[in-house]
This record gives sequence, structure tokens and C-alpha cells, in this order.
Amino acid sequence: MPEGDTVWQAARRLHDALAGKVLTRSDFRVPRYATVDLAGRTVLEVAPRGKHLLTRVEGGLTVHSHLRMDGSWKVFAPGQRWSGGPAHQIRVVLATADRTAVGYRLPVLELLRTADEQRAVGHLGPDLLGPDWDPARALDNLRADPARPLGEALLDQRNLAGVGNVYKCELCFLLGVTPWLPVGELPADRAARLPALAHKLLEANRDRPVRRTTGLRGHDLFVYGRAPRPCLRCGTSVRVADQGDGSRERPTYWCPTCQPGPAPRPGGPSASRIRRRPGG
Repeated sequence: MPEGDTVWQAARRLHDALAGKVLTRSDFRVPRYATVDLAGRTVLEVAPRGKHLLTRVEGGLTVHSHLRMDGSWKVFAPGQRWSGGPAHQIRVVLATADRTAVGYRLPVLELLRTADEQRAVGHLGPDLLGPDWDPARALDNLRADPARPLGEALLDQRNLAGVGNVYKCELCFLLGVTPWLPVGELPADRAARLPALAHKLLEANRDRPVRRTTGLRGHDLFVYGRAPRPCLRCGTSVRVADQGDGSRERPTYWCPTCQPGPAPRPGGPSASRIRRRPGG
């Protein structure tokens, strides 16, 4: 699933290609909007909101899209061959005189009134890369369910918007706790650091082509995708197990030495299904 920095970069590419220009073509390849034609309208801006993209068009309309796991937006020059996937995966085409934006495999695509955007994104918590970023509110949201595993809470976009599976794993490593630690058991000093650390990581990577969290030459990430290679800090083999996010299981990486605490038993059920109760 794309992280908030990836979506921010996609929004910037789309904004640079379309904003301030008149659409010469719009082609929605989903039945609900098959007859919609936005040609002749000026694109006002393309804005990210967490992992959502909001393309605002003259006349009070917004094209709302979400990439989820496999979606992408590609921008092409006139005459350039489209290369984002086969034609049957195209969900929408927005073209100006000098650029064409093509949305591939978009699981969420809708046209709504700009005044009604909150219907689509109003449930989101503070956006780590947005003007509404509020670290205190984000921490309060995370703490609202103290029995919930930290990894699950970080992926819940209602708590804070922009953290995906990569940042979930890296944040837990940097905090020195497992993703299965109940939020309420996170030491107070580390809980206080969490929002600022998450913000720092996404801000540092929003302009980078390759995401980095380590600051170490030749090593981009501490634990994500590194099992069973040795931990960059202690040399212990990095482990991987599934952890849910409310919709599906996701591979979750951690160092059992640098991140002591609850974790799945080898060969046992995913710890994401083992919810600890307060006091239990």
C-alpha cells in the first residue's frame, strides 16, 4: 500500500501536469461516470489528503481517487506511449493540450462536489504531510484504544493519516517496541516521541525517489523487507510475521532483540488475532 509520502509525490506530479490548464479530454472508464465529460473545465489543483488524492476542477467538482495496494497515476507527454498497464486497467483519463494523466487500477474513483469532500476524507485523522497536522490530536487518537496493538493503531488512518506498512515497521523499530505491544503499554516517553518521529520520517522522504529511514550508507531501511538478514544495530536475524490492519494481514518486520515484547509464536497463529484485554 502506498505511504503518505508516495501519495504526496503523486499529487505533486499531477498538480504540475494539470493545474491551471483546461481539460481537453476526460474519459471515466467506470459505469457510474461513463457519460461524464469534464472537457473545457480548468483544473484548479491536485491535493493529497493522507492516502487520498483530490483533483479539484472548475465548477466545484472534485475527482477523488485512492491508490490502495495496486493503483497508480501516470503522466504522459503528447505522443508518448502509455505504460502503466494494459488498457483494461485504465479507470480514468484526464488530458490537457500538453499532458495526459492516466489512472490505472484505481479501486476508489468518484466524482463529487468539492463542498462535499469531507464525505470522502472527513474520517481521517491529522495528515502527517498536511496543513492540519496536529501531533497532540494524533497521540490522543492512538491512545483511545489502549488494548490495540501499536502496529494496527498506526495503520488506522482515523488516528493519523499517512502511515503505511513500511513506516509502521520502521517506527516501531525506532521506538524499540514490537508492533504487537498494546498502545497503552507504550512507555510515556516513547509515546510522546511517536508523532514527531512519524512526521519527521515522512517529511524527510516526501521529495526522495528512494525511501530512507536509517541514515546509513548502503542501507535504506532498518527492518522492513530485511528478514532474515541481521539487524543493522545488533546483528540478530530480523523476523517477519503477519499482522492485520482491520482489512487484511500484512507482513510485519521486527528485531526480537532491539524490540522486546509480545510477538507471534513461531509456527503459531498471527499475533494480530490475539487481542489483549486491559489487565489481561
